[in-house]
Amino acid sequence: MTPATAPAPEPGATPAPGPGTAPTSSSAVTVRYFAAAAEAAGVATEALAAGTADELRAAMVAAHGADLARVLTRCALLADGTRVEGEDEVPAGATLDVLPPFAGG
Repeated sequence: MTPATAPAPEPGATPAPGPGTAPTSSSAVTVRYFAAAAEAAGVATEALAAGTADELRAAMVAAHGADLARVLTRCALLADGTRVEGEDEVPAGATLDVLPPFAGG
């Protein structure tokens, strides 16, 4: 039996993103991890698909695991300097800072 093949895309067409496809810059949020969050994530920055604060937290945990999940419970999320949580939208093109509590004053 011959495996089925997908039809060739139209010339000039943009292929649809598939599983494991990184978001394009036009649909992405730049995530910046600080202090313990960066250590738990293993990266200082990454691009994730835009969505709500809860969706982005879930994407971070899916990408980086339980260590980051534990740290995120204590972190504030700031989208372009404004705190976001729950169903707050983080639009494409935003910078999302993941800030654990800092000591001092």
